[in-house]
Amino acid sequence: MKTEKLLELFKASADKGPISRREAIRLLGISPIAASVIASAGSGSYTEAEAIDVKGKILIVGGGSGAIMTLARLNRKISNPDITVIAPNETHLYQPGQVFVAAGLMKQEDLQKPNSDFIAKNVNWIKDEVKSFDPDNNVVVTRCGQTVGYDYMIVATGVVNRFDKIAGLKEEDIGTNGITSVYLSDLEKGTARGATATWDWYNDLKKAAKTKRPTVLYTQPDTPIKCGGAPQKMLYLSADYLKQDGLSADYYFYTGLKKLFHLPKVDEELTKVQKQYDKIETKFSHFLRAIDVKAKKATFVHAYEKEVIDEDFGEKMMQSFADEVVVKYDFIHVVPPMSPPEALEKSKLVNGEGWLDVDKYTLQHNKYKNIFGIGDVCGIPMGKTGGTARHQSPIVMDNLLAVMQNKELKEKFDGYTVCPLKTQYGKILMAEFNYEGPKPTIPFIEYYKPRWMWWEFDRYMLEPMYWHLMLRGLF
Repeated sequence: MKTEKLLELFKASADKGPISRREAIRLLGISPIAASVIASAGSGSYTEAEAIDVKGKILIVGGGSGAIMTLARLNRKISNPDITVIAPNETHLYQPGQVFVAAGLMKQEDLQKPNSDFIAKNVNWIKDEVKSFDPDNNVVVTRCGQTVGYDYMIVATGVVNRFDKIAGLKEEDIGTNGITSVYLSDLEKGTARGATATWDWYNDLKKAAKTKRPTVLYTQPDTPIKCGGAPQKMLYLSADYLKQDGLSADYYFYTGLKKLFHLPKVDEELTKVQKQYDKIETKFSHFLRAIDVKAKKATFVHAYEKEVIDEDFGEKMMQSFADEVVVKYDFIHVVPPMSPPEALEKSKLVNGEGWLDVDKYTLQHNKYKNIFGIGDVCGIPMGKTGGTARHQSPIVMDNLLAVMQNKELKEKFDGYTVCPLKTQYGKILMAEFNYEGPKPTIPFIEYYKPRWMWWEFDRYMLEPMYWHLMLRGLF
């Protein structure tokens, strides 16, 4: 099918109602043309030449999407690769599917495949995790005490949930006493306990709403998090789940941010989305500090600035305040603060904010030039999504190979990030942007509008594309 014809189909179906899985596949196709139209826009064209002959031990730390995508590219690009991967997870988890599990549309087992399907036999796979980094000597030490040397390293550790930063809350509390979090997962084991607990939470919430009007809280921290739109996804999907049965609740979204979204048109549209539900009230600049699990009370810090009069000089000035706010709830969806793994935080590889210190364009470490980063762990202005890692992967490969050949780094990451904001069952606002601003895949469609088309793509097509194309580094 020609690209022009495919685009016509997309445009014609953009605002269409629910369609069958078969029609979704026909429209969004598994063909290379469809893949390039949907998934490759914004990353630039990339064509692999014949394998090249470069020497050096390459170490990849991590076994998630960014690590596996880049591994596949390097293993195919280098004629005689010497690659070691340190990753404890024998099961690979399709993390974008966790929201669909939480919404009752997928099962946990739908998200799981063996990592051995994606790590080639010629790769030295150490099924462990890094305990310490020593970039001055080009070595790492694993949890089991093995010292691993390298000439070049790619850090792709991802981030960890920091439920411990919320006083009174433990991971084992998730799924009890009206508390849930879609983010709770064990990536080492490839499980998504938080997603399954959230689906139960949805149904407990619906049951409670039949007899009273529950108070439901949704939180978002003031730290960077992976998939920054997920807190709102859980809010809108749970509200819509109740709405389908004519039920409602008092929904409160407590976010450490000052806006619903940094793109003005998306922010405006999400404000409209909230109004389509009976009651959603957003509390900006609030972050969760503590939970009394038994009493069902959440304590927030409200940080803000206010104009005051300087007592000494009588001049107006802005002063910062931080008030404590205690809220009683029936149900709460918690999004914890997130950070790099402890081993990385304690290393010389992080910046002042504790994130991997890489150049936002080349993804090369700012101090150690034989080290690159990819994915959520990178200390760059944006880009903690799987779609970002896919765009970063060819950049990291090309720039690493340039270093290995003593050549100039020419490839630049433009900051591409994609956030499929689920505003209800059956509609997604596909927010795509880079360092400069909006970067929609299909420019003639208003990028800030929720559409059935994007729901069908995200629900039916992204998963097979992820397993069969993305993880294999085919685009």
